[in-house]
Amino acid sequence: MLGTLSDLDLRLIRVFLAIVDAGGISVAQGSLNVGQSTISTQLATLETRLGFRLCERGRGGFRLTAKGLRFAELARTLVGAVEDFSMQARNMDRKLVGALRIGMIGHTPFSENSRISHAIARFRQRDEAVRLFIKVCSPSAMEEQLLSGELDIAVGYFWHRTASLHFTPLFLERQVAYCGQQHPLFALAGEVSVTQAWDYDWAWRSYPLPETVFPTQPRHITAVADNMEALAMLVLSGHHLAFLPQHFALPYCRQGLMAPLNQQALHYEVTFHVVTRQRQHVSEIARAFLADLAAVHLDIPEGGKAEGLG
Repeated sequence: MLGTLSDLDLRLIRVFLAIVDAGGISVAQGSLNVGQSTISTQLATLETRLGFRLCERGRGGFRLTAKGLRFAELARTLVGAVEDFSMQARNMDRKLVGALRIGMIGHTPFSENSRISHAIARFRQRDEAVRLFIKVCSPSAMEEQLLSGELDIAVGYFWHRTASLHFTPLFLERQVAYCGQQHPLFALAGEVSVTQAWDYDWAWRSYPLPETVFPTQPRHITAVADNMEALAMLVLSGHHLAFLPQHFALPYCRQGLMAPLNQQALHYEVTFHVVTRQRQHVSEIARAFLADLAAVHLDIPEGGKAEGLG
């Protein structure tokens, strides 16, 4: 059984992960730049050090054992921690050192994506050695990961207001009701009343809309989706109506594949927020990025200062 971890063990663990990522020993030759027999020997050495078999290999193909699957998870955690330690040790003289984990909802408006990109560029001008992790996920997943510490900052539309999180309004997104080219209402697009629209089949969100949008809901909600691509697919079928972000639907409208039902009567706006844990739990790195994001939104030139959004 593996006792004290040595440099050799770390090298063998990296070889094992390269095999797992490649899907087999022979395929891993290219990424490791060594022959198959050498890789097999290294893998066997690691298994001997551990005292259990990591994978099945042979004519039946490559397959991780149950212990191999668990060891791969632990190995990735270890290698990530070693790399993070190495980066921070190399950059101890920098003011900001560590990681920043940002979550974002999918299909953020282009203008806002651009602002976030500018905030990243501004942040990179600081005296920092920070590894950025950016992931796209649902609002509920972002809330959970903020609470667990897996995310530092989230940007999206949140219908819950968890007391232990801090919500700051960032921008408004306009949602409009659309029909597909094959839908009976397509010929009336632009002049459809709420009453008319409510009589048809709708695709609805799996999460709540703002509370005061409409006094009633469609009578026939026959499909439910949790992302824009799925809602667009349902609209394009010609059998469902749905609300979509105006910027997201625009390319479909330009191609004549969709049309807004009535941009005045059948629309609503949602507020996107930047969300963090409560201020006392926000890291110095996250505070710095929030200040840069605020500066971009306020059009403060580089070198100027802004209070953070968190």
